[in-house]
Amino acid sequence: MSRLFWFGLGIAAGVAAARKAGQAAQAATPAGIGENVGQGLRELAGAIGSFGAEVRAGMSEREQELQETVERQTGFTPGRRARRANDAR
Repeated sequence: MSRLFWFGLGIAAGVAAARKAGQAAQAATPAGIGENVGQGLRELAGAIGSFGAEVRAGMSEREQELQETVERQTGFTPGRRARRANDAR
């Protein structure tokens, strides 16, 4: 029984090693390298898009804070004159 167990374990290890070797060989081909580069670029583009959205949200939030501060300290609402001019048209 013990020999059968070790035989089965050896077969499983051999299959796993053969699969890993096949994946490594495929990744080393030009098509595999191109696929890896393409995946990396897609991930980078997604990260840049997320970063841009976060920056825009932060800018909007900070602009609102600054407008409230100016209004509180001066009594003048920033952008009010420009809105009135657009409404008159």
